[in-house]
Amino acid sequence: MTQAETRYAIDPATTKTLDTQGLRDQFHVSGLFKPGEIKLVYSHYDRLILGSAVPDGGSLTLDEVPETGTPSILDRREMGVLNIGEPAAVKVGGESHEIGRGEVLYIGLGSGPVEFTGKGRFYILSAPAHRACPTKLIKAGDARRVELGSREAANERVIMQFLHPEVCESCQLLMGYTQFAEGSVWNTMPAHLHDRRMEAYLYFDLDEGGRVFHFMGKPEETRHIVMANEEAVISPPWSIHSGAGTGSYTFCWAMAGDNVDFADMDMVPMEVLR
Repeated sequence: MTQAETRYAIDPATTKTLDTQGLRDQFHVSGLFKPGEIKLVYSHYDRLILGSAVPDGGSLTLDEVPETGTPSILDRREMGVLNIGEPAAVKVGGESHEIGRGEVLYIGLGSGPVEFTGKGRFYILSAPAHRACPTKLIKAGDARRVELGSREAANERVIMQFLHPEVCESCQLLMGYTQFAEGSVWNTMPAHLHDRRMEAYLYFDLDEGGRVFHFMGKPEETRHIVMANEEAVISPPWSIHSGAGTGSYTFCWAMAGDNVDFADMDMVPMEVLR
């Protein structure tokens, strides 16, 4: 079973008029990871699709998604799949890939239907593609590892880059996740913008009662959205994307847009934030 919804792009002037529920309706994504279902959100920001597949010990096939306007989802797209559950398999192009927890499978344009099996909890990201790149399984040990932050600033973290030019060739999709040291809770602060790319976050590995306060909006007029475990948020190109949690957590980040230069960002001085 595949369910999909569409989220339209809105501008900063419209966003500033929204109340809490209005912000959540536009940018917050809940209800993912339902057993026996594929759930997708089609965003008009750079046409990114994000979603989940939970085969729950059985099998689920992702193929036609009417929102893409093509017979099969990968006819004009590429895809990244992160497993945040038990080891499981993804079959594509006649080949089955065993994906452990924390591993990412890149799937290139034109690969055909994607079959998810086993006890995995798969987070799905897909962006339009103009050329085919080889399908590749990236294990945690193969990711590009970047250590940043400090314990004193409560942002000591490791950035694991999976879909990155030095690790795996892709058309435009960038993807990875960030893990925090014990006692660190702040992500992406000082904040930044990248007007040439949108971004999406999935927050996971939170305690049941844990929350992350995700900050968004123009730097001079910020807003926040409260996030629970395994919930996602869409970040427009004009918005900051930062957060702080009530405890430790991990977040998967993904970007789509003009380029695959991870460092293409415009830093926001702390004194500008309001």
